Amino acid sequence: MAARRPGSGQASIELLAALPALALAAALALQLLLVGYSITIADGAAEAGALAGTAGRDAKRAAVEALPGWARGRAHVSSDGGRIEVELRPPAPLTAIGKALTVSSSAWSRSPREDG
Repeated sequence: MAARRPGSGQASIELLAALPALALAAALALQLLLVGYSITIADGAAEAGALAGTAGRDAKRAAVEALPGWARGRAHVSSDGGRIEVELRPPAPLTAIGKALTVSSSAWSRSPREDG
């Protein structure tokens, strides 16, 4: 039987010990990506609402329709005097985390002027 060298298999054990830390780092990176994506979606929806308001259409409805299906239930859209605000909870493993990471975006538009 061959004798084992000292330290043989130590790298495997160290890797096994580091796996939880690597998984946590990956989960945090994924959560940051989801928050960034949610900001982008909220920005686009607010802009769509503002553009619709400028065109004389319902700004709030346009902002909601600009959101993807999964985000509509997580969003709160408000419209007041040409200002559109979109608040969006990003996907998160726990509801409390999603609420804490809520992002918002706003856009403003002028009402169309009446000629005459």
